[in-house]
Amino acid sequence: MKIYTLTVLCFALGSFASAQQYRSQVWVSDNGNGTYTNPIIYADYSDPDVCRVGNDYYMTASSFNCIPGLPILHSTDLVNWELVNYAVERLEPAEQFDLPSHGNGIWAPAIRYHNGEFYIYWGDPDNGIYMVKTKDPLARWEKPVLVKKCKGLIDTCPLWDEDGRCWLGHGYAGSRAGLKSILGMMELSSDGTTAIGEDRIIFDGHEDNVTIEGVKLYKRGEYYYILCPAGGVPTGWQLAMRSKNIYGPYEYKRVLAQGNTDINGPHQGAWIDTPDGKEDWFVHFQDLEAYGRVAHLNPVNWRDGWPVMGIDKDGDYCGDPVRKYKKPSLPMCDIHTPIESDEFSSNMLDLQWQWHANANALWYFADAANGRLRLFSAPITNNYKNLWNVQNLLLQKFPAPNFTATTKVKFSPSEKYVGERAGLVIMGFDYAALVMENTIDGIKLARITCKEAKKGSNETIEGNTINVERNQDVFLRISVKQEGIEAVCTLSYSFDGKKFTSLGNKFYAKPGQWIGAKMGLFVTRNVVSNDGGWLDVDYFRVTK
Repeated sequence: MKIYTLTVLCFALGSFASAQQYRSQVWVSDNGNGTYTNPIIYADYSDPDVCRVGNDYYMTASSFNCIPGLPILHSTDLVNWELVNYAVERLEPAEQFDLPSHGNGIWAPAIRYHNGEFYIYWGDPDNGIYMVKTKDPLARWEKPVLVKKCKGLIDTCPLWDEDGRCWLGHGYAGSRAGLKSILGMMELSSDGTTAIGEDRIIFDGHEDNVTIEGVKLYKRGEYYYILCPAGGVPTGWQLAMRSKNIYGPYEYKRVLAQGNTDINGPHQGAWIDTPDGKEDWFVHFQDLEAYGRVAHLNPVNWRDGWPVMGIDKDGDYCGDPVRKYKKPSLPMCDIHTPIESDEFSSNMLDLQWQWHANANALWYFADAANGRLRLFSAPITNNYKNLWNVQNLLLQKFPAPNFTATTKVKFSPSEKYVGERAGLVIMGFDYAALVMENTIDGIKLARITCKEAKKGSNETIEGNTINVERNQDVFLRISVKQEGIEAVCTLSYSFDGKKFTSLGNKFYAKPGQWIGAKMGLFVTRNVVSNDGGWLDVDYFRVTK
């Protein structure tokens, strides 16, 4: 069958799925025997949306204030995914996003293919509805367009109808709009660049479907369908709604819920089909606290015009999510995953890395000739309390329930100043780090912890302080083990890369503002000057 918004025209992209594809050592969903295990991506790709173009699937996800934003992932079998690009290089307005604006920015995007172009829409809860587009998802996307300046409209999704009219469904952020648990609809210009109609509420979920949001808009036959979550992120369910009129009224059913499984809050995502139209699937997320909102894949079976997701054992149209299942009937491909490790052999940062604010060219030098990344120290303000509001945190997502991340670094602080710092951090509402600091007594390595960083709490030192020589190779390591719902972290160091010594107590990672915990590197100095020191990073390796 044909899903109207998921155009099936072929789009030749060339052989980008090449020998450079990466296979994780710590999480692979493809079992190699025709089955897969959820999550298909054990990383924080929140609010995923997917479109199909020919035999290719493209996914994007919420990125909030993290830059670059709007990740673009590609797959040909819905199980093996590769991170191939980002659609947004910077966020506007600059006065907001040149500093960390935690939890703001890009909320719940929708990706669609229309008239030979890819479109992504998202709602920025403070600034309005944006759209970005391209003809080639692997190339640079065009500058984002402000479709409608407004406050509180989020989770947007377009639909181009058979008559050429363009509709945009959305939710409302109660924190800005003053009302939530409702859905809205407006008309856009046919090119999708401008809102031309008044916004109208089309559904009220206050009685049975509180916190309804995350609109995904489709047309199948004579019905308009809205797929959306309700009930809240960790405990909610997936709704399917339908009407023969774009403005409703909409009838609805719950079509996916946790049921008797351990997969909580299964909802908010994308309905897609296979190229032959014989199978339908649903990509969605599960909230796993510090690990973030990880991506799952569930089968879809149509019954009486309703998309029943997962396995519906009792025939009530509401399925339970699957943990292990047969793969979609699509051509075989090599097993691969989004990239995690980095040997810094390129003159650009690998795609797994993001900053907590709009990037500054003065923060780093990708020194491919010497096989290293040089991170330059950035000044921090006089009212510094902790890393929460530091822009130049170079971070990536947690990639699996259990893993070890090891980096080999060399710290070269300026000889003019004390207080310059560099290290490896696990970032969230609480954070822990292995930090080398230039002091009047030389460079000292310490384990620091900060509780409730968002509230401006101070850092504390745990365990012993270790002497480090200038330009000495130091190996810093994070080991993460899943215990129940907790991500339990051990931080350790080594001077030879073989014998590691832990510093401080175990650390329980915490999520950030709407995102999972992240790990990475930073270098700061506490003075504004015309130069500073740096941290040379030889590699960052994620292993078992």
